[in-house]
Amino acid sequence: MEETNSIAITIEIAQIIAIFGLIIYLLNKIRIRLALSKAKHPSLRGHSKWSRRLAKQVKFFEYKEDSYFAVDGAPINIATQRKQAFHQLKDRMAAQSPKTIEFSYGLQQSVSDLQFTSNYRVPFPFRNQLPQPFTLSNIVKETQGTKIKDLDGNWRYDLSGSYGVNVFGYDFYKSCISAGSKRVAELGPVLGPYHPIIAENVDFIKRISGLEEVSFHMSGTEAVMQAVRLARYNTGKKYLVRFCGAYHGWWDGVQPGVGNQRDVNDVYTLNDQSEQTLHVLSTRNDIACVLINPLQAFHPNADSASDVGLIGSLRATNFNKAAYSDWLKRIREICTQRNIVLIFDEVFTGFRLGYRGAQQYFDVQADMVTYGKTIGGGLPIGVVASSHALMKRYKDKQPAHVSLARGTFNSHPYVMAAMNEFLTRIQQPDIQQQYKNIESVWDKRVAKFNQCLQQADLPLKITNMQSILSVIYTKPSRYNWMFQFYLRANQLELSWIGSGRMIMSFDFTDADFDQVIEQFITAAQQMAADGWWWQSSTLTNKSIKQQFVYDMVSAYSPLLAKFFPSPLMLKTTKAVKTLKSVNTVKSS
Repeated sequence: MEETNSIAITIEIAQIIAIFGLIIYLLNKIRIRLALSKAKHPSLRGHSKWSRRLAKQVKFFEYKEDSYFAVDGAPINIATQRKQAFHQLKDRMAAQSPKTIEFSYGLQQSVSDLQFTSNYRVPFPFRNQLPQPFTLSNIVKETQGTKIKDLDGNWRYDLSGSYGVNVFGYDFYKSCISAGSKRVAELGPVLGPYHPIIAENVDFIKRISGLEEVSFHMSGTEAVMQAVRLARYNTGKKYLVRFCGAYHGWWDGVQPGVGNQRDVNDVYTLNDQSEQTLHVLSTRNDIACVLINPLQAFHPNADSASDVGLIGSLRATNFNKAAYSDWLKRIREICTQRNIVLIFDEVFTGFRLGYRGAQQYFDVQADMVTYGKTIGGGLPIGVVASSHALMKRYKDKQPAHVSLARGTFNSHPYVMAAMNEFLTRIQQPDIQQQYKNIESVWDKRVAKFNQCLQQADLPLKITNMQSILSVIYTKPSRYNWMFQFYLRANQLELSWIGSGRMIMSFDFTDADFDQVIEQFITAAQQMAADGWWWQSSTLTNKSIKQQFVYDMVSAYSPLLAKFFPSPLMLKTTKAVKTLKSVNTVKSS
């Protein structure tokens, strides 16, 4: 009997211990989960699942003819002025480039990329009313120096930078491609075997990256895919950490938010420059790699600025080189301690921020680096560089456990030859000297740019991270997205994202830059004269945001709109009442 009681007591104790163990386990899981939640940015950009869910609920709506020119509450005379200016600008652009517009329109029907870029140049409620000269992408046939020419013979200063490829100027890359092609002309498109020129490229990249091995791919996106894959394979860990707002190519494995309905949840999107983020990195055991796009130093925790998101004037940049350098060094230290692979995605910043890219610019050595764009000497390329251990694609004692990654056009001889020309030329004394001065040159130019804008009394400011510029709008407006069309009409070429990012090549002279300032200011003065930057006491960035949210909710559920008045209407009514009160007091 006593033995039975003893067994029962033992079982009860074991159950109690098991329950306490389960409670401790659950509390620990909750603690870890709360730490992760705190490390995420509070915006939707930091919560990928919620951003995807809510994106599905956003209904399309548009501003019709009667409200299109007065969604900010502008009076009839301003709306009429805008409407007239809108059609005059359309006619002006159509007269400038009739062949280009016609060709673009025909091509757009068959090229999905053009359909996308044409529809995402402006906030979506405005897009259906845009005429063809505004919406269609550009067709060009020649470059010379810092300019680019369309089918109608119009030469424009190029502020698009070919998505970042064009660091040293189009003439530089044309020369790389031409000289490189001649060096391998006898080989042709032999794929599989390597041309001997690859060996020198590998040596160059090893020295520049400070790493031991190299692999070649067809694009920057492919390079990032391979880097992440190898980091997971060689650490045996699952999760990737990326930072809020960062872009790493079109692969949804590194873009888990809006537009990518990815079911696999193996990515953490955390807050840039956050103590909570450092806590997560230093306490979790399941993080394989941290993926850094150094360009985020220009706008931490924010997406790359695009005119499609110009609802109001809330665009901002916040570049602090010293602070971001310190942040990256702290991440470096934790990654070393926790066996986390630190990956620098230098597809955009490589060779623009410095000869050794962001590693040199911020004085931080990464475990793995990806390159693309400019390193191909003008031809498409992706590169991964890392240590012997992290680049290994098989297990010595597990011969069936591999991480296969090959591509038909990897190491194409024409690309390798153009790359060799590029890597050889940038080591020349004149370019090395240019690298030493480049940051101060662009800072001085942007300072002059802003001085000119201030003297012209325009609601604009230019910010920069070296030769990467962004247009900041300093007064509330619903129509900032119109500015890209005034810039184009004044012979300044932007990419399809508009005024959010102007990427300028190093061959811009001071005289070129002064001419850009002049044409930019002329465009801004025309925009201001046409009434697009009209102001009122009720127009604030907050009221603009409230009105847009109200418009979205109204499109989703018209019934709700019947019970809640428009924020714009409330503001206008309040202003009218205030004005009447003031007039009454004056009359008394």
